[in-house]
Amino acid sequence: MPTAIVTGATSGLGVDIARRLVDDGFDVIVTGRSVERGEAVAQSIGDKATFVQADLTEDGAADRVVEAALSATGRLDVLVNNAGIDYNAKLEEAPVADIRATFETNAIAPIVMAQAAARQFIKQGEGGSIVNVTSRLASIGVPEMSVYSSSKGALKSFTIAAAVEWAPHRIRVNSVAPGMARTEMFTEWLATFDDPAGKEREVSEAVPLGRVAEPADVAHAVSYFASPGAAYITGGNIPIDGGYTAK
Repeated sequence: MPTAIVTGATSGLGVDIARRLVDDGFDVIVTGRSVERGEAVAQSIGDKATFVQADLTEDGAADRVVEAALSATGRLDVLVNNAGIDYNAKLEEAPVADIRATFETNAIAPIVMAQAAARQFIKQGEGGSIVNVTSRLASIGVPEMSVYSSSKGALKSFTIAAAVEWAPHRIRVNSVAPGMARTEMFTEWLATFDDPAGKEREVSEAVPLGRVAEPADVAHAVSYFASPGAAYITGGNIPIDGGYTAK
């Protein structure tokens, strides 16, 4: 059975991505910081999911996750770099500590995780697939999102560069760029407005397809990049934003 690691899979998009890959026939290693949430997610997915607690900003965490995958299944075939944090602040006021923390989680940790996975792919000699979850904000500007946007932009650039560098090893590196999706975070954000339903209508009307993404929309795209059907695609990016970036 092929094996996939999905980082940040204890909530949000990561849960649906992990569930979809299990449906596709993968054994899935679910990672996240919360043991309670991680074990609950793995149990809800079924016996093909294994939770490994990890804070990927810590030294050695990426190698430990790969080793856990090998211990559980004996191989590694796909890495989905989904873990990330949101951050918004006026650019001129963003503390340096917050900027560093955002880049540590959204750019540096995924790069280090990709390194660890690639070393195993090279050792196995059968290639592999890395899918990085960036954001529509890696390609557009939105006030007070500059730090977040630039961290996701760094991951988008890494995707392109790594795809070229690792192509001789048959390691494919691609990315998906979601817009707003109906996750717990989105629901909590809507709740901060006096009229949540009205705010959702406003957000949806700004999207050419007229709605926010469902988590399954993102999971389907990740599944495609992980599949043999995408065997000749590397350095690619799928915007999953209902046409927002195109507009």
